Amino acid sequence: MTLKNESRGDRLYKIFIYVVLSILAVLILVPVLWVMVASVKETSEHYGSPWALPTHIHWQNFADAWNKANMGGYMFHSVTITVMALGILLLVALPASYCLARFKFVGRKFLNTCFMAGLFINVNYIVVPIYLMLSDGDKWLKGVLGSGFLLNNHFVVAVVYAATALPFTIYLLSSYFTTLPHDFEEAAYIDGAGYTRTMLQVIFPMAKPSIITVILFNFLSFWNEYIIIKTLVTDKNAWTLPAGLLNLMQAQQSAAEYGPMYAGLVLVMLPVLILYICVQKNLTKGMTVGGLKG
Repeated sequence: MTLKNESRGDRLYKIFIYVVLSILAVLILVPVLWVMVASVKETSEHYGSPWALPTHIHWQNFADAWNKANMGGYMFHSVTITVMALGILLLVALPASYCLARFKFVGRKFLNTCFMAGLFINVNYIVVPIYLMLSDGDKWLKGVLGSGFLLNNHFVVAVVYAATALPFTIYLLSSYFTTLPHDFEEAAYIDGAGYTRTMLQVIFPMAKPSIITVILFNFLSFWNEYIIIKTLVTDKNAWTLPAGLLNLMQAQQSAAEYGPMYAGLVLVMLPVLILYICVQKNLTKGMTVGGLKG
């Protein structure tokens, strides 16, 4: 009787979990699908039932969003800044995480403490100090060189993105590196490999799931970032997709043209969805293995 009761209780628990997950999936998928359907409607169709399907697919909305609203330029800026930020971040975080996880040296605990403290700092609270520092630096450069380049500079924005993401990235990567056995490194040292070669050819390939996890999380963060780009870049033509999307929404709402607005939303969402679909298996593996100890 006990086994039967336990098995029945397990089945009820599983049914409950499936129901809850199904409800959450519907709450997430319905708005996404609704935006995609709305993006191919004509303007007149938006004044009817919001749940009605379009009479035909109106691709012109995407053309208007891409060309007239400059979403193509905003996307190029987003891709450029995101790629640069990810490159800078991985270039710094990968060797730093490996050293903190595998070697003992003076100041190691202090550096770990500093990076862990960085996890509790919300970047939104330090945007103004960052802007003031860069603004003062620009004033000094104008006095010395005649012009400044710290504001309205995509590379500087990428550096700020990478710097703000360092604590989380180093925490996740170093946690993964500590789970790897030392036998692989010792075998590489015996074969004559140095520290750098061992790190690049032995450890980093083994840490591929964790690295992909870091890339995806930080890609989402950089791609959707809004406050820093609006603060450090005042030129509207140099904005990224999130900032440009707000400008598009304001313009299209005043013009009562909702089709291009929803098309712009799809342009922002689509790269994220495609990337997630491509790396979801490695993402799950990196999140589970990276949390193991021993």
